[in-house]
Amino acid sequence: MAQSWHDLLFAHWPLPPGAIAPFVPSGLAVDTFEGHAWIAVVPFRMSGVRLRATPALPGLSAFPELNVRTYVTHRGQGGVLFFSLDAANALAVATARAWFGLPYFRARMRLRDGAGWITYASTRTHRGAPPAEFEGRYRPTGAVFHAAPGSLEHWLTERYCLFAVRRGRLIRADIHHAPWPLQPAEAEIHLNTMTSPQRIELPPEAPHLLFARRLDVAVWAPRLL
Repeated sequence: MAQSWHDLLFAHWPLPPGAIAPFVPSGLAVDTFEGHAWIAVVPFRMSGVRLRATPALPGLSAFPELNVRTYVTHRGQGGVLFFSLDAANALAVATARAWFGLPYFRARMRLRDGAGWITYASTRTHRGAPPAEFEGRYRPTGAVFHAAPGSLEHWLTERYCLFAVRRGRLIRADIHHAPWPLQPAEAEIHLNTMTSPQRIELPPEAPHLLFARRLDVAVWAPRLL
C-alpha cells in the first residue's frame, strides 16, 4: 500500500519492561532503550491511502487515525507492535483487521488545524470494543531535524516493520519511508484513556514529544513468520 501521514504527534512515556511484557505475543520480546520500554499515543491524519499503482478514492483515502504502540524485537529485528489503531473510516478498519490482523477500531474523530495548533479529539465507537478516548492539542516548537543514530529519537521513530497476530499466527509487514522530518513539540492533553484497555497506567511526568508535518510511506503485504 501507499499512504501519507500528516500532522503527527509522537507522545511517548517510559515504562518498566514488565508493564509491557504481558501484552507482547509469543515470539516477540519487549525492546528497550537504556532499560526502559516505551509506549506511544500517536494522533495524526492519513491521505492517499490506496493500493500502490492505483489512484486514491475521494472519501475513502483520507481520514484521521490514532495509534497506541510499543516496540518489540523478533530475532534481533526491531519493529512496532500496535495495541490499538482507531480510525474514522469503517472500510479501512475492516480491511486492516482482515488483511493485516491489526487491532483497528472505528472511532468518531475531529481534527482541526488553526492558530498554529492541531486540535484533536477521538472517541472509540467500535461495537464490543473497550472504550478509549483522547482529546488535546499540539504543535511544533522548533526546526525540522533528522534524528541521529543512537539517540532516543532515532530509536523511537526509525522503525521499518510492524508485527501483528493474524488468525493465531505471527506476521510481519515491512515499511519504507525517508527519515522522519521531526520537530520538537508541545502538547496540552486534556483527556487520554487510550491505554486503559490494557490497564496500563501512564507515568505522571510529561511525555517525550515530537511532531512531523508529513511523511510518505510504502507498506508491503504482511508475511507469516
